[in-house]
Amino acid sequence: MELTPDQRSRYSRHILLPEVGLAGQKRLKDSSVLVVGAGGLGCPAAQYLAAAGVGRLGLADPDKVELGNLQRQILHWDKDLGRPKVASAAEKLRGMNPDLELVLHETRVDEKNAMQLFRDYDLVVDGTDNFQSKFLVNDACVSLGKTFLHAGILRFEGQMMAVKPGSSACFRCVFSSMPAAGTVPSCAEAGVLGAVAGVMGALLADQALTLLLGLGSPLFDRMLLFDAKNLRFREVPLRRQEACPSCARAGQGFQPSLETVLDCAPDGVLF
Repeated sequence: MELTPDQRSRYSRHILLPEVGLAGQKRLKDSSVLVVGAGGLGCPAAQYLAAAGVGRLGLADPDKVELGNLQRQILHWDKDLGRPKVASAAEKLRGMNPDLELVLHETRVDEKNAMQLFRDYDLVVDGTDNFQSKFLVNDACVSLGKTFLHAGILRFEGQMMAVKPGSSACFRCVFSSMPAAGTVPSCAEAGVLGAVAGVMGALLADQALTLLLGLGSPLFDRMLLFDAKNLRFREVPLRRQEACPSCARAGQGFQPSLETVLDCAPDGVLF
């Protein structure tokens, strides 16, 4: 689909990049991304994806805006308290880019609907905030053969990886099972510096855009770690695990069923 004169002006700084150009911007316009979670990670990720010209952007989140969200969830404002997060986020994103096609999923994503939701998008961005959520996103995407991005934040730290099912290490290759209850605190229990969410959310958007454009070296088989207190980044190499229940046989042309891999987790409910 051709770009209009207004779109050429809007995305001119992208188009000036030889690695992007008109062809790359058209590719973004024809792409679709689902952001699971419209919170600390999902808000900045969605904002940059919308501004960049991704043609169809899905937001999935069942929650409503609370006062404690506003310290880091930058698409939600004081006037939005009590509103559904997807509606609050959509209002800001449409104001930023009226060309954007937004698909709102005001629903709790679980083992019953994850496969159907994820199937309709080119790329899935995991902006959830707990292990149950992240295991389910992983298992559904691996089962579909769908590339996805993971990020997590806590206190002054962030982490991020990209997963290409059947090729790279998946989330279960790194974290084989749910941590025991009470061993890993949540942000609600241990806190998080708001700007850490912004840094990691922007990195999610950057990685999503370069993947959609086919540029650079994605974070496959690598985990990026961010230390905000000392302003340091480092990488940890990852490796697919033969015993991983989710992806061990994916490279052989077999995609495990979602029901099978969810047996490894206490429950499959997101958020």
